[in-house]
Parts: sequence; structure tokens; C-alpha cells
Amino acid sequence: MDKPYLVFLHEGLGCEAMWKGFPKLLCKTTGCRGLVYDRLGYGKSSPLNQKRTLHYLHEYALKELPKLLETVIPDTPFILIGHSDGGSICLIYGAKRPSLLKAIITEAAHVFVEPETIVGIRSADTARAKGMLRGLSKYHGDKTETVFKAWSETWLSSWFKDWNIECLLPDIEAPLLAIQGADDQYGTKKQVNSIVSKASGYVQQEIVENCGHTPHSEAQTLVLELMSVFIAEIK
Repeated sequence: MDKPYLVFLHEGLGCEAMWKGFPKLLCKTTGCRGLVYDRLGYGKSSPLNQKRTLHYLHEYALKELPKLLETVIPDTPFILIGHSDGGSICLIYGAKRPSLLKAIITEAAHVFVEPETIVGIRSADTARAKGMLRGLSKYHGDKTETVFKAWSETWLSSWFKDWNIECLLPDIEAPLLAIQGADDQYGTKKQVNSIVSKASGYVQQEIVENCGHTPHSEAQTLVLELMSVFIAEIK
């Protein structure tokens, strides 16, 4: 039987290119094929054409992702690997218990909004205003301003402060590896603790010391090993 595809979902300011060489490394290590893509509005995809709502992550998880999978890898088992927003999308999708989903790996996924999240995003907002995030334009081109504002304004809005997907976690039965940096500037260990305590299937928790919001970049060797071992055990 063929090994499952590894499907990578990028962060809230990310895109396919910002994963850099990590997907290829993980695919080579595991012997799995991979699928990396830009969600609508990011990277080389089409621009966003409407304002986000409280349910924007659900829309990516329950509309765009299923359509992509059905079109590109129909009738093929897969493992979802999501970073930050991408991790939250994986959890929302996993709660539907799709038959071809073999496992979920999240990095820095959010399941609710924390004060630390707001502080981190405000700091990013300040850095952006000072021109410190110009590098994003390399990846998003003329969509950069829209991408950043869609992210920051949504998470800082009063109508988004009560966003919470913890009620979905008990519906997740697929094996799950939840990774987070101990020094993540956008969230605390409470995020991982919630995932671990509420998901119904097997859950492995990994807190990476001396690491911020991007474990696959900041602690690549360790994260590569953690994911590879986890994937090898998936039947």
C-alpha cells in the first residue's frame, strides 16, 4: 500500500515558499509524497476578494481544503501538517473525521484567542509600521498589504476575541502530534494543553525549548525527527 501524502498548510502570514526546504526534507526522510499550496489570498494564489469573518478558518478548512484534496489527490490517504493558522485549519477539518485522513500534525496551532496572541500581533503591527517586515513582499507581492491587514485586523478585532474551536476537539479521532515552541510569541502552552486534553484519539505533545513560533525553522533537526518518527508509526 502506498504511503500517505503529506499535505502542508502554512501560517497566517505564510505561503508555500515560506516553508522553504522543510517539506522536501520531511518527504525525503519519510518516503512520502508531499503537497504544498498557497491558500486563497496568499503567495501566488488569487487575491482575497472579500473581508474575513469570524469563520474564515472554517471556510479554508471546510471549503477550500476538501476541494483541493479531491482535485489534486483524489481517493488518496493523507496526513495534514499545519503551522499556526494552518494548524487550526487542520483541527477544524479533522473534526469532520474524513475517512482518508490518517493523522494530523500541528505546529503553534490556536484553538482560542489568548492575551499573549493579541500582544504578539500588536508587536508585529508595530514592526510592520516601522518597515521591519518588508521581506513579506518577496512572497506575497502586491498582495502583501492585504495579507497583513487581513491577519492583524481580524485577530485584533473585538468581534474575533471570543473565537474558539475547543468544542470541535472531542470530534478529532485521528492520531495527532501537537508541537509548540516554549517561547512562542503568539500563544502559550495552554493551546497545546487544550488540544491534548480534549481530542478523542491518540495525542502526542511536544514543547520545544528555546524556540518561538516556527519550530520547523528554529529547531529543524528536532522537529524533523519528531515528525518522522510520528509518521512512521501511522498505519
